[in-house]
Amino acid sequence: MKRYLIPLILFLSTILTTLFAGALHQGINLLKEPLRLWEGYPFSISIISILLGHEMGHYFASKAHRTKATLPYFIPAPSIIGTFGAFIKMKSPILTRKALIDIGATGPVVGFVLSVIACIIGLKMSKFVPITGEEDLFTLGDSILFSLLVKFILGEIPQGQDVLLHSVAFAGWIGLFVTSMNLIPVGQLDGGHIAYALFGRRHFFISRAFLVIIAVLGAFYWYGWLVWVLLLLFLGVDHPPILVWESKLPLSRRILGILSFIVFILTFTPAPFKF
Repeated sequence: MKRYLIPLILFLSTILTTLFAGALHQGINLLKEPLRLWEGYPFSISIISILLGHEMGHYFASKAHRTKATLPYFIPAPSIIGTFGAFIKMKSPILTRKALIDIGATGPVVGFVLSVIACIIGLKMSKFVPITGEEDLFTLGDSILFSLLVKFILGEIPQGQDVLLHSVAFAGWIGLFVTSMNLIPVGQLDGGHIAYALFGRRHFFISRAFLVIIAVLGAFYWYGWLVWVLLLLFLGVDHPPILVWESKLPLSRRILGILSFIVFILTFTPAPFKF
């Protein structure tokens, strides 16, 4: 029972912090109207569903391959999204390339699908607002996929106006961003697992090449990428070897790996936040 207590406490805490973030997105002054906290539920439900779906994808894939893993640990945080994400901890090694791709790809695929659903629902509730030049808010960068969704659902953005995202669409955008970050083929990120399973020792060069690319993006587009580079260097850019290296990876797993990197390309945003 004790092993469920900490994940449960963190999960409930994250519900509270994401409700707080969602209420702020709607312009609610919680100092004056604290009882309106519950009105942040559209964002809270959306972002928690995306993060939970991502991590449970990893969890059930791990169970399918008899790899021990913990339940998801959410990280509540006083931020614009109310959380720093979620993670599961692998408690036994991943034994095969097939398992490595399944465990690495299932989480991002589930999170991607849920994020797209949130984007579609949220964009239908979003609206155009005039640009006055006096806005004090940051703007979000667009990935290839998000730009296509905006154009398909909302049409062309009128001159002198911009899209004011509904909180559900914002949660979907965050989900796509988190998916792309996890699919970067460096170290032991989800993308690193997939790249190692597909390319073996060549992952050594792929990992370092992408680390340089991220550093360049950090220098010219968004400084947050530099923090991400430092974190990846701290965690390690290499991937540990697996015990069983199948001579031939099943075609279905190769397709899954390729599709994962297509998702990475579609969801990656070079300059995610513009101030």
